[in-house]
This record gives sequence, structure tokens and C-alpha cells, in this order.
Amino acid sequence: MKTIKEISKLLQQTSDPEPWMKTLEEDHRSGVKSELQRWYRNYEKKLQLEQMLQDKISFDASYKPFAGALVAGVDEAGRGPLAGPVVCAAVILPDEASQLLGLNDSKKLSIQERGRLSTIIKEIAISYSIHIQSAERIDEINIYAATKESMETAVGNLEIRPNIVLADAMKLQIECRTESIVKGDAQSLAIAAASILAKTTRDQWMEELHEEFPMYNFKKNAGYGTEEHVEALHVHGPCEHHRRTFEPVKSILERR
Repeated sequence: MKTIKEISKLLQQTSDPEPWMKTLEEDHRSGVKSELQRWYRNYEKKLQLEQMLQDKISFDASYKPFAGALVAGVDEAGRGPLAGPVVCAAVILPDEASQLLGLNDSKKLSIQERGRLSTIIKEIAISYSIHIQSAERIDEINIYAATKESMETAVGNLEIRPNIVLADAMKLQIECRTESIVKGDAQSLAIAAASILAKTTRDQWMEELHEEFPMYNFKKNAGYGTEEHVEALHVHGPCEHHRRTFEPVKSILERR
């Protein structure tokens, strides 16, 4: 009879149900039952992730104007913060993207998972592009226009031209056909990939700004208007990376 440790190791090496696992269901040891239940929970989670991945791939494929057409996904990160840029990314993925199992809206993933997926996306993408839109430009033309301009620039900077562009809730004016998809990062694999690249790029940018302006704690709040951040604004005033047309930055500047 195998020990619980040996059984656990066997289960860890097993990706799909095997006939020998049936005998474990008759094993009365609580440790065996626990290991088997854990394996089935993980297996169900894997099946759900595989289905989610296939659904996203099928969603993108449904927009292809012809077989072999290239679909680009576009998304942004950082429309709401008081400081820092808005970052937009455009991504064209290959038809086969099994490495992206678990890819979802970047806000639903851990920092570690976003970092892991970001590396994979850059490795397998047919083409990708990232554009960083400054706070100065946001103040100049407003956040909606700045985000739209940044998305269009990201698409324009792709080394390979897409046949269709799927943008997350934004109507773009570009040379090829484009579709605005509400909550696109939850439906489209290409948009979800763009979401990851935009988010990880912006987070890295804000960590670097933190080194220069530690008083705002950008590393923790990423420029968003947390209570701590707003308090620091009242004490130190805004820096060059704050959005001067956003409240309460605008009012603080007027009082100064």
C-alpha cells in the first residue's frame, strides 16, 4: 500500500483522471481523501480556465473578416488616477495561445500572475505596442481624448498591420475596421493581453516615479486618490506628474 506522501506525489504528476484513481475513492485514510479532493478541485479549476481561454479565442475569431485575419486588441491602464500617465497597449496574438491559460482582465489577477503573463505575451505575440501618454497631455486635451489618442498611437506603432481592431469601450479612428467592446477585457483574449501589458507597464512606471517622489507613495497607490495620497498633496503640493485638471489637484493648486 502506498503512503499518503507517495499518493500525493503521483496526483501532482497527473494532469487528467486516470483509472487507478478510482481505487483511491475506496481508501479510508482521511489524508488520501483530502489529497484526492484537492486534486479534483484543481482539475475543475483547470477545466474552467481552459474553457474561459477557448471562449476568449472564439470571441476574437468571430470578428475576423476572413480566415487568417489578424485581430489586434487594445486597452488602457490609468484613466482614473490623480498622477502619472495613461498607458495603452495593442496586441496581436497567434491563433494558438495555450500558454495564456488564466489570462483575464488584469484587475482580477495578482501582481505575480500579471508579471508572468506579461512575459509570455511579449514572447508569443505576433506584434505588440505600448504607448505612454503623459499627465501634461492629459491636462492639455482631457483624459478621454488623451486615452483615445494613445490607443490609436499604440495601434499605429504595431510592426504588423491588423485586419481588425477590438478596443475596450472606445471608438477609434484608424485605417482598418475597429469595434468598441464593452468590458472587452473580460471577453476578448487580445484585449485582455493588451490590458496586462498596459497595467504592468504603468505599475513599473509608477514604481520608478516613487523613487523620485517618495512622499506620495506612488509605489503603493499607483497615483490613485487614496486618503494617504490626498493628504500628501495638501502637505507637499502636486508634482510635475500630477494631473492639474483633476480634483482635488486643481483646487489645491488654485489655493497655492
